[in-house]
Amino acid sequence: MSRVANAPVVIPSGVEVSLKDNEISIKGSKGTLSRSIHPDVEVSQQDGELKATARTKSRQSVALSGTTRALLNNMVVGVTHGFEKKLTLVGVGYRAKAQGDKLDLTLGFSHPVVYKVPEGIKIETPSQTEIVVSGSDKQVVGQVAADIRAYRPPEPYKGKGVRYSDEHVVRKDAKKK
Repeated sequence: MSRVANAPVVIPSGVEVSLKDNEISIKGSKGTLSRSIHPDVEVSQQDGELKATARTKSRQSVALSGTTRALLNNMVVGVTHGFEKKLTLVGVGYRAKAQGDKLDLTLGFSHPVVYKVPEGIKIETPSQTEIVVSGSDKQVVGQVAADIRAYRPPEPYKGKGVRYSDEHVVRKDAKKK
């Protein structure tokens, strides 16, 4: 069984944590994140640390306490450092341009693709073929990156499409006669 919940989450200086019933709110330099806590998990704050413990010894409660601890750690890291995902466009004529709260993508379709950026997320395009998605909520950053990638996932024959910068695309050989 996992022992993730046994490790406390250290609260760095400059981060404010407020616990109210089953709601936790964490405020830092990169923003504020809040989340509701499952009733089977008890979160306590003491000596600059957050501790998630299971209220009962059931398998589900213990598992939820580990999950809650990981989510709390992601919230603390998000409001202090933030998260980012990098995407790369591979293909002739594939381009991206960030304009305010919209991302214009040219991905080989007969029409341009316009992606509306959700609140709390920042998208930058250092070059025409690179996209950097950043924000304080790890789940939302990952979801935005996945949504952009879903417009044109990398295909296995030429490798064209939108891919994560650290993604390796397994290429297939062309059909042989």
